[in-house]
Amino acid sequence: MNWQFFEENFESFVGVNLWTMLFAWINLLIVYLFLRKLLFNPIKNMIDSRQKEIDDMYEDAEAAKTDAAAMKSEYEDKLKAAEGECDEMLRTAQRRAELREEDILREANEKARRTIERAEEEIALEKKNAINEVKDEVSDMALSIAKAVIERDINKKDHEGLIDDFINKLGENS
Repeated sequence: MNWQFFEENFESFVGVNLWTMLFAWINLLIVYLFLRKLLFNPIKNMIDSRQKEIDDMYEDAEAAKTDAAAMKSEYEDKLKAAEGECDEMLRTAQRRAELREEDILREANEKARRTIERAEEEIALEKKNAINEVKDEVSDMALSIAKAVIERDINKKDHEGLIDDFINKLGENS
């Protein structure tokens, strides 16, 4: 077979010249390599750098989210600790108030007891003084009666009169 015959039949059958097609493929390859060198590589590099920036932003966002979660957890722990401390402070203050209340009541009861004792002592003293005064008056009257009896001779009627006077004077003085 002859190459030329094949070429003519192929060209007539397909309608494309083999050399033209080969040159077109070579031109296409040269354009591809040229574009790859001048256009595809810079665009690919730009896309890769942009992808890296996006990946870095996602990593930063994830790190920020993790930090925020840690800070939230720490905040909640501190809040719980503060609430516990506040509760403890309230319990302590309440205990101190109860103890102070008991002290105040104890002091008031003690003061009232002392006041009552003093009042009872004063009453007893006043009673004793009153009894002593009454005794003094009675003895003075008895002396006066005895003196009157001794100074005069008393009959039964005078004696009763003196006793009645004594009782009346005793009632008037008290």
